Amino acid sequence: MTFSRSCEYALQAALYLGVRHAAGVTVVSLQEIAESQEIPPTFLSKILQTLVRQKLLTSQKGSKGGFALARNPDAVTLLDIVSAIDGLDMFDRCGIGLRACSDENPCPVHHEYKVIKNKVRQVLTHKTLAELSRDVERGTAIIAFRRAEVVGSE
Repeated sequence: MTFSRSCEYALQAALYLGVRHAAGVTVVSLQEIAESQEIPPTFLSKILQTLVRQKLLTSQKGSKGGFALARNPDAVTLLDIVSAIDGLDMFDRCGIGLRACSDENPCPVHHEYKVIKNKVRQVLTHKTLAELSRDVERGTAIIAFRRAEVVGSE
């Protein structure tokens, strides 16, 4: 079970916005997010617009424009972001790609893979941007803020 590159970038950008929100910065420019997370700006722009359409972010135009969380970080889970970008089909797919795989007709890894999928879904459902931002603040997790600076590491 893997996320698309778009989904990985969406998760990184949303976490970055969550950390900046916790620091009192609500609107962050596309350029700042792209540079800090080393994501191509054109690609990131499309991803962030998808999150805006899904009402997870807001966007503001102009010289002080950028992107902001549309909801309180406590109300945004990682599953919200994954669902908006990749959808939730990954939780229904066979671990080795068989179409006929099911509980009634399991593939050789079905039962073990089902446990993994359920655990991943549980983590994504319960982890919020606020919780992850607090982990960064406490130093128990890191996120890159600039190429030369990593927040949360000491």
